[in-house]
Amino acid sequence: MKQLLSIAARRMASSEALVRPISMAADMFMGTRGCLMTFHRGASAQAWEKLPNRDFYLDTNFLDQFLSHLKERGWDVVTMEEAIQRSKAGKPNDRFVNFSVDDCYRDTYEEIVPLFRRHNVPVTLFVTTGIPDGTLPLWAAGLEDTLLNNDRVILEDGAIDVPTSEAKRAAFHRIADRWDGPRASASYKKFCELNGVDIDAMHWKHAITWEMLEELRDDPLVEIGGHTVTHARISSLSPDGARFELKGSRDRLVERLGIPARHFAFPYGRSGDCGPRDFAIARDAGYASAATTRKGLVRNGQDAYNLPRCTINGADRSLATMELHLSGLTGVAARMTGRV
Repeated sequence: MKQLLSIAARRMASSEALVRPISMAADMFMGTRGCLMTFHRGASAQAWEKLPNRDFYLDTNFLDQFLSHLKERGWDVVTMEEAIQRSKAGKPNDRFVNFSVDDCYRDTYEEIVPLFRRHNVPVTLFVTTGIPDGTLPLWAAGLEDTLLNNDRVILEDGAIDVPTSEAKRAAFHRIADRWDGPRASASYKKFCELNGVDIDAMHWKHAITWEMLEELRDDPLVEIGGHTVTHARISSLSPDGARFELKGSRDRLVERLGIPARHFAFPYGRSGDCGPRDFAIARDAGYASAATTRKGLVRNGQDAYNLPRCTINGADRSLATMELHLSGLTGVAARMTGRV
């Protein structure tokens, strides 16, 4: 059954002709239906094709198309604050979508928020405060940038040639898999030394700054919430460590931006990454909600500290795939296949 559902979902997602039937079938169900969607970075279609880590980015040309599609289909794009209130109200046939950007890089300021402004709809930014503070090494962004702009890079065990986009993508994933973990920062620092990369300049080439966030804070279409201090996996931390990440992130946003920072998103949000202890810590830290990355829909009576969110990325450039999220079918598939 799990395999059949997975095959059916893939087939539906591959056909744009199925967009309207999927949507109409889902619309037959009464009641509140909210879909929270999240992504990390954005790049135009032309730039996206060349990126070594392109699945970490959403194609902004497709996002533009999708935002128009939502308007045509009668979906409201709302803040997280409004999503929570509408889920509590539970009005019949209420349909809403929230878009959140996790981490927040420079392209959040330069590319993503301007796109939402053009559609006159809100977007939620979940900020990892170590990024604008300059304390969190952006090693994946630095590795990707170096590969993108060079045909040869030097590693500790020798140089490798990366003349094509395919070679750059393969090298990125191979190196990132090797680095990922507690030694990533040290490995990246050595990589920068070997390749003559100014590690501070590279950080600010990709990082969002407090000055940018101050400008975005004053935009009525932008909502800002917490996403930890160091992008830690909360379930792996002690209670004190978890409180530092959640409360520290909120306190820093309040201090620097003077905002209430009412909402939070877990950096790793599947079932093994955050649980009841962590939801309680989010409540105690002063947040009004906490979002996971467990696929599904927000309905009437939803626990505000265990919100489902559907992650969308570079591989998601199909309106049919988006309709699967909006219908709740991807959440059903995830639960049946154990990917929660």
